[in-house]
Amino acid sequence: MMADGASHDAAGDQLVFSPVVMVPEIGLYLAVDAILFWARLEAAARMPLPAPFWASAWAGGQAVARYVLDNPDVVRGKSVLDIGSGSGLAAIAAAKAGARVVANDIDPLAVASIRVNAEANATDVTPHLGDLLDGTGHEADVVLVGDAFYNEEIAAVLLPYLYRVLAAGGRVLIGDPERGYRPEQGLELLATYHNPGIGTFGDSYLDEVKVFELLPAAR
Repeated sequence: MMADGASHDAAGDQLVFSPVVMVPEIGLYLAVDAILFWARLEAAARMPLPAPFWASAWAGGQAVARYVLDNPDVVRGKSVLDIGSGSGLAAIAAAKAGARVVANDIDPLAVASIRVNAEANATDVTPHLGDLLDGTGHEADVVLVGDAFYNEEIAAVLLPYLYRVLAAGGRVLIGDPERGYRPEQGLELLATYHNPGIGTFGDSYLDEVKVFELLPAAR
């Protein structure tokens, strides 16, 4: 990984530490070009690898992080689980807001990224590798979901777990830029952010992202 303050003119297959567009209080090691970076990882490993979602600051994750920093009482003093954490952005925001945070992902490289990014931001975040979606829902007081509803398959396994969180008395915050697979009902709109060009290069068409709270009525 490159050093803090590294130039944005770095080669496309590298990671650069830079402030996040919607959350400039937080810096992350991000890919200059995620596709080139993915190719570099696969070439080094000499085998196919999952897409490095952790090397991008996705719009939904940025929105959740922004909301948590602007509304710290939502998480302060509470246990927080950032599910599908990727880069650790939302988890780092929650830690800055005073939460006890676990950042979960199924990709070992994401967990390594979370650890490095948390250290770079001087925050206490516990990385966790594994699939938690068969959990009881008692894992945390607040569950953060940043940009996870990006396909039907993921939504189908994620939603039942989130409803178990609600049944256990927890809260669920969802950041979503209208990718098409989040629930259509049972959501309370908490915030709308307008910021053209947020997220990845492929999200250059986005100019709006929303944060919702999932409600038990969505079942």
